[in-house]
Amino acid sequence: LLSDGGVHSHVDHLHALVRQAASDGVKRIRVHILTDGRDVSSRSALDYIEPLEALFQTLDADCAIATGGGRMRITMDRYEADWGMVERGWALQVHGQGRRFDSAESAIRTLYAEDGEIDDQYLPTFIVGDYQGIGDGDSVLMFNYRGDRAMELCLAFQAESFPHFDRGRRPEVFFAGMMEYDGDLHIPRDFLVEPPAIDNTVSQFLGKANLSTLAVSETQKFGHVTYFFNGNRGERPPGEEWVEVPSLSVPFNQAPQMCAPEITAEAVRAIRAGGHDHIRLNLANGDMVGHTGDMAATIKAMEILDRCLGDLAQATESAGGVLMVTADHGNADQMYEVDKESGAYATDDSGRRRIRPSHSLNPVPFIVHDALGQSQLARPGEIGGGLAQVGSTLLDLCGVVLPADYLPSLLQTR
Repeated sequence: LLSDGGVHSHVDHLHALVRQAASDGVKRIRVHILTDGRDVSSRSALDYIEPLEALFQTLDADCAIATGGGRMRITMDRYEADWGMVERGWALQVHGQGRRFDSAESAIRTLYAEDGEIDDQYLPTFIVGDYQGIGDGDSVLMFNYRGDRAMELCLAFQAESFPHFDRGRRPEVFFAGMMEYDGDLHIPRDFLVEPPAIDNTVSQFLGKANLSTLAVSETQKFGHVTYFFNGNRGERPPGEEWVEVPSLSVPFNQAPQMCAPEITAEAVRAIRAGGHDHIRLNLANGDMVGHTGDMAATIKAMEILDRCLGDLAQATESAGGVLMVTADHGNADQMYEVDKESGAYATDDSGRRRIRPSHSLNPVPFIVHDALGQSQLARPGEIGGGLAQVGSTLLDLCGVVLPADYLPSLLQTR
């Protein structure tokens, strides 16, 4: 992913890798780029392509961009929601099948001109020059460091049994990732950086206390309530039940409800059944629909989320529980770019407000709904904020003694 968004990759890493490869004597380097437009400005691809190609000119190696396409069109699927994305990327990058242009810049400018509404995340695929594909004996390095949208392409290169699509000729290559994206399944087999050892997670302490957990979300965010929450582990820990609601296979702005009603219904049923001490769920609409830049669809998504939160609050009240609502970032809260100097909305050449599809940097609320009034905010000196204290608060509400290296809970018992 070619950007400095810093969510899945960073362009500085790519520059360093290319420099090091040339310094180590690699004579031919081809870069397959995915345009972002999601974690950065919607039409910023050339801001990253031009410096990369300038770097190529300084190196004693044959360096070039080989292929490209939008991150939401090829390759970066996650949680097996749409293997067709990976198949399209495989045909482009491995087999050299796609529309050809003389340069990456001409490809980007042509695609912009052909569709005045399209942004970088959905750009069609393109091939630069006479690139013919990946061959036997090549080395392939995935420079994304975040795992959820990297693992499926790793499997396409490395898995012997692969039912997801017909790969055709699978070249014999040395494949490596920036990191080991899944420590349980060892995906990929080779990698540059040892993964962080994440231990003493919230889930581990809930399990040790023999507390029952339900994790529920739709495919698009299922790994967030399982794999990521559990310290980058793909195996289900003791005491946890997982429910995955299959995501819809349509653009998110065409179905702004996504699967929020179904996720909410699953959670409400579990709350009423009373069989779990902790239920965690992810409602993806504000993030995923917000990323499309479609204001009308995002408003609709938030109206749906409002109703879902009302249902969850009512069920939690009836059960005598506590509802906590938070996020790790915003998105739907800021849908347009703001000029940093004037503070006014930024506009394009036609005077229209510039869409901001990326995460916002606004403070994120943490809402606690305790219908029985059994708790209150902790003393001011103990409230630093941040996701670390959300974990502490969850354990505290579940009656688990906080580990010594955890931050204090945000709540205290009345």
